[in-house]
Amino acid sequence: MHWKKEFIDFSFKKKALQFGTFKLKSGRTSPYFFNSGLLSTGKDITKIGLFYAHSIMNSKIDFDMLFGPAYKGIPIVVATTIALKNHYNLNVSYAFNRKEKKKYGEKGNLIGTDIYRKNIIILDDVITSGTAIHHSMKIIEEQQANIAAIFVLLDRQEKGQRNLSTIRHISNNNSYKIISIITIEDLIAYLLEDSKLNKHIPDLIKYCKKYGIQ
Repeated sequence: MHWKKEFIDFSFKKKALQFGTFKLKSGRTSPYFFNSGLLSTGKDITKIGLFYAHSIMNSKIDFDMLFGPAYKGIPIVVATTIALKNHYNLNVSYAFNRKEKKKYGEKGNLIGTDIYRKNIIILDDVITSGTAIHHSMKIIEEQQANIAAIFVLLDRQEKGQRNLSTIRHISNNNSYKIISIITIEDLIAYLLEDSKLNKHIPDLIKYCKKYGIQ
């Protein structure tokens, strides 16, 4: 879809997508890195919300509300609900978690609409092996809610608690669908058409052979 090329163009322009040597949270050394934190202007986050909104509507997945994991998922989930209302006239609610449980006032570790027994889409920026997303799954599971799907900007498609198109929850052994704006495969296809950037392809292919989902 045209969103893929548009998103990669946008990410390179904002230097959110870079090539080099990067140590990931997983401990792996990667030849590329995506930092959604650099997409931090009003125009940037509006555009990001629209990418997610288009992807959600195109998926035709049934859902009640959106959930954004702290911290990067918070602006994403807010921007996406705005985009869904402005471009699709769909008025959905959202929630996000605190990193630490609040010990005063209303207490709790969730902000926004009650997620109890709701049908929820999780929005996050990047998924690698799937380890980080399990915290959000646990929160949703504790509220007896259902995960309709997980939407991300970039799926690095790496080995972990998942296979190519799903992520498996460790505790309940259920598999949940992952939908991404782009994957590492989309990025390589993009580089093939760019004479200035295609020099990075061998490093990406080598990394994928070592850590990628076969």
